[in-house]
Amino acid sequence: MIFHVIGIGNKQPVFSKEQKKLIDNNTVFSGGKRHLELVKDVLPENYQWIYIKSPMTAVFKQYEEAKETIIVFASGNPLFYGFANTLQNKYPQSSVYTEPYFSSIQLLANKTSTNSNELVTISVHGRSWDALDVALIEQQSLIGVLTDGHKNPKTIVERLLQYGFTNYEISIGEDLEGENEKVQTLSLSEAVTKNYHKLNCILLHRKEKRKQYFGIEDSNFEGLPGRPNMITKMPIRLTTLHLLEVLNASVFWDIGFCTGSISIEAKLKNPNLEIVAFEKREECEEILFTNQKRFGVPGINGVIGDFFEQDTRTFRQPDTVFIGGHGGRLEELLIKVDEVLSSNAIIVMNTVKETSKNTFKKSCENLGWKVKEEINLTLDLHNPICLLKAIKT
Repeated sequence: MIFHVIGIGNKQPVFSKEQKKLIDNNTVFSGGKRHLELVKDVLPENYQWIYIKSPMTAVFKQYEEAKETIIVFASGNPLFYGFANTLQNKYPQSSVYTEPYFSSIQLLANKTSTNSNELVTISVHGRSWDALDVALIEQQSLIGVLTDGHKNPKTIVERLLQYGFTNYEISIGEDLEGENEKVQTLSLSEAVTKNYHKLNCILLHRKEKRKQYFGIEDSNFEGLPGRPNMITKMPIRLTTLHLLEVLNASVFWDIGFCTGSISIEAKLKNPNLEIVAFEKREECEEILFTNQKRFGVPGINGVIGDFFEQDTRTFRQPDTVFIGGHGGRLEELLIKVDEVLSSNAIIVMNTVKETSKNTFKKSCENLGWKVKEEINLTLDLHNPICLLKAIKT
């Protein structure tokens, strides 16, 4: 199969001689309804148009039945979160030739005279918040965002404000190159009060950096009422993160998150880390959320309820796990965790009681895990804490 993907803007396109020849010599074309309106005057009389719309299986079936070169019209740069990528993934053995136009992010940067040297571009169009969350936690200086109907400028600004990212301002480009084009740069407090054209993209400009922490002071966390010591202390927390190897991990399970201190520090160290945090106490759900907002850490999946009642197969397989609580059922918990672990997964636990340490070691032996490290730390007048790290072999 042969595809020629031509990027166009939001106005009547001006085609090159080569593109005109390509259009004149072919009969099968594809694109959205808006694309057809823009190009139909230059198509040959006997053209066939394959609409790109859901379900995509029907679109692909028409492509496969065409038996001819297919000319696809796409918005902007088809290789920038665009349809050329879809074709390459679907038909890796096919020839996909691409001729780009400006992406909407490029147009907006030019229209706002924005220096794009440090531009980081992400898409939330039909996607999760993950990429935006990562860019914000990393405090990127300039973030270009492709939006959709739900994740639009207003809801994006609401998310920034929710997690305390007031150090950004926003440029919004609406209906760029269209009849209703509008470009404006606003503070977040201004932007959250407005509604926007359905065709839009944004730039987030960082005005200053939020305070960053290598280790957060324990007193800065919201804690359990009346139980200020129910938190993994900062020096222990940092050593625990080292043992968990969070910088090299993809998926982290925090079992018994309490205040969320371990999960929050892990996410700050590795914004790309997917975190599932489990906790039995219902009141900890709001405590975790409060601390996430306080330190600007979106993207932690807090799961409330008894861990022993969770269907762990519904979560992505972790490559590193912290045991922060076990309710007196440590051996049973480790057996449940073992069921989802792959080889070389890391398990870390901090213990005060000798019985817990011995149970952990014995369970590791029974499960075929190898205890790799045992570190004893004492803080001030507190009891010594033993940090244990095991590897599933």
